[in-house]
Amino acid sequence: MNEYFVKWTEQIIPWLLTHGVKILLIVGGAIFLNKIIDKFIEKAVRIAVVPDGFSSREAERKREDTLIHIFSATIKIAIFTIALLMVLQEFGMEIGPILAAAGIVGLAFGFGGQYLIRDIISGLFIILENQYRIGDVVSFDNVSGLVEEISLRKTTLRDLDGTVHHIPHGEIKKVSNLTKDYSRVNLDIGISYSSDLEHVIRVVNQTGTGLAEDPQWKESIIKAPQFLRVNDFADSAIIIKILGETLPLKQWEIAGEFRKRIKIAFDKEGIEIPFPQMVMHQIKKPEGEEDIRK
Repeated sequence: MNEYFVKWTEQIIPWLLTHGVKILLIVGGAIFLNKIIDKFIEKAVRIAVVPDGFSSREAERKREDTLIHIFSATIKIAIFTIALLMVLQEFGMEIGPILAAAGIVGLAFGFGGQYLIRDIISGLFIILENQYRIGDVVSFDNVSGLVEEISLRKTTLRDLDGTVHHIPHGEIKKVSNLTKDYSRVNLDIGISYSSDLEHVIRVVNQTGTGLAEDPQWKESIIKAPQFLRVNDFADSAIIIKILGETLPLKQWEIAGEFRKRIKIAFDKEGIEIPFPQMVMHQIKKPEGEEDIRK
């Protein structure tokens, strides 16, 4: 037993002092190089991305963060793949056959890899055209949600229910960005046909102005919700349209607060928000006419 332990020690210690040290240096160097390149990418992107003069500083930062995330993830994969091959070589494995096998496998999959290439090319255009960024709320053809991650191949969304959706870029045909640069409160509210329209307009505008001046909400509102037009004559109500502008992602909570305040204001001012009604007319029979019964 002692002889076996001595023999094993005589073999492992020289290996640790040579190959083991090299493996530690490779792993440590890969981690250090990754951190250095991450810092370089961050500074380079912050300098290279020129503001377009229309987007807010927050919107520009979201774009920069998205580019930094994508470039850093791509470089990290390349660095640690090379480091892994170098470590395998230190363990005595020949990496030449591995690279050759990878080339053959890549060639075999190349014939069916048009979908992957399509996803990557589409992803490049999404990034370069700044269609959306991490943190935006977007709507694709059949799914909507908050953008949590963007890679060259796919976008990851989380919807309001908390469900995570992974969408390959090549499958995206139409993108609707709900939070780019600014968002909008867009409400249709019904009022009774008997309402004084000028009175309603004053109440709506005063309510929107009061909301925009409230210290709790004013930082999130760009333009106060105001009456825009009479939008429709419905069966039971006059539909008025109200518009306002908010910071990105704030439109839903601003709209909810405005609905609450407009309901309170309408109740106070005696303005009715009608519900669907059906009017029934009863036909009266002429006097002297008798029912004919069989």
